[in-house]
Amino acid sequence: MTALTPRDGEDMAPAAPSLARPLPGSQSQSQSRPQSPSQPRRLSARLGSLRHLGPNWYAPVMGTTIVGTAGAGLPGADGIPGLRTVCTAVWVLSLALLLALLCARALHWAHHGDQARTHLLDPATAPFYGCLAMALTAVGGGALVVGRDWIGLPAALALDAVLFTAGTVVGLAAAVAVPYLLVVRRGTPSPVWLLPVVAPMVSAALGPLLVPHLPPGQGQRTLLFACLAMFGLSLLATLVMLPVVFARLVTSGPLPLALTPTLFLVLGPLGQSTTAAGHFADLAPDVVHLPHAAAVAAAVLYGAPVMGFALLWLGLAGALVVRARRRGMGFAMTWWAFTFPVGTCVTGAESLGRQTGLGAFDVLAVALYALLVAAWAGAAVRTVRGLVSGELLAGPRPAPGAPLPGTARTR
Repeated sequence: MTALTPRDGEDMAPAAPSLARPLPGSQSQSQSRPQSPSQPRRLSARLGSLRHLGPNWYAPVMGTTIVGTAGAGLPGADGIPGLRTVCTAVWVLSLALLLALLCARALHWAHHGDQARTHLLDPATAPFYGCLAMALTAVGGGALVVGRDWIGLPAALALDAVLFTAGTVVGLAAAVAVPYLLVVRRGTPSPVWLLPVVAPMVSAALGPLLVPHLPPGQGQRTLLFACLAMFGLSLLATLVMLPVVFARLVTSGPLPLALTPTLFLVLGPLGQSTTAAGHFADLAPDVVHLPHAAAVAAAVLYGAPVMGFALLWLGLAGALVVRARRRGMGFAMTWWAFTFPVGTCVTGAESLGRQTGLGAFDVLAVALYALLVAAWAGAAVRTVRGLVSGELLAGPRPAPGAPLPGTARTR
């Protein structure tokens, strides 16, 4: 911040008496409205609390959105009074969270640009920019799934189009830029590395919701094949990343306690790709004139084995989380990894249930949704508690004897 200085050649002489002095019987503005010295301090403190607000904070938006959209698709959901209303209210909450975070992150970049650039170039933090892309796309998709009940179809369609476009652009950029950063800076492998490459899969799964609203022909086919391309991009990138993550576990042992919940992130590309395959099967007969039976067969032949592996990984990750909990794992923002990835498995199971007509998939979807709601409630309560206490937005604790970090405003 620079001090206010006169412009070149500007006269700094005192103002005319008629303007400088108050009228008789009146008070000057500065006298009538004294400015308390505590007001700038309060504003500085509020802006300072945003210094450590990283892109990982978009994870609660994703986790909240999936509770609403997955709940609306449960088998027999239409017969449960009030369920859709609750799901729509949860989506509205996620929209409010998204808007609040976008504003807070804008202030973060404006007032703590050095910290924001550090996050952007940090191999441990940069992958969370995938959360920004997925939050935008997920909230947009929720507008067409449940939000249309309250805001109407035209508004829901416009909102989804804007958020889907923005989320897809950010997701594709992150899918290229973040792996490049991981290569040149050689970060430590972890499941967090999957976040930027999973973002295009979320676009692939939710893009088909917009296809029926486009003009038949080139418009619909272009979007559908673009979603297929993002499906392949994300799937193949995941197949490259996942062995690296698993090799890290086998060679170096369990993750640090605070990072253990991130093992659930592996479920994201599995459940989301199964959901996407189901949406492709629903659209293929009308858009590309593929026989319905062939489209369903392809979706089921892909989705069923992938869902089986997802359940295997769920058991492994759950066991490691229980182990970490027994060893003192406390709450951290990584707990939000229990929500969105599990929610994608819910929507994947719902899709398989519709395609096959098997009640087993319906039971699986309901069971996973119960797990999702419990995980969301636990993470949400602890997040609110941490925000109220200020612990979640506090900076990292310095080592004993280390100098305290500076508190000056950065810009």
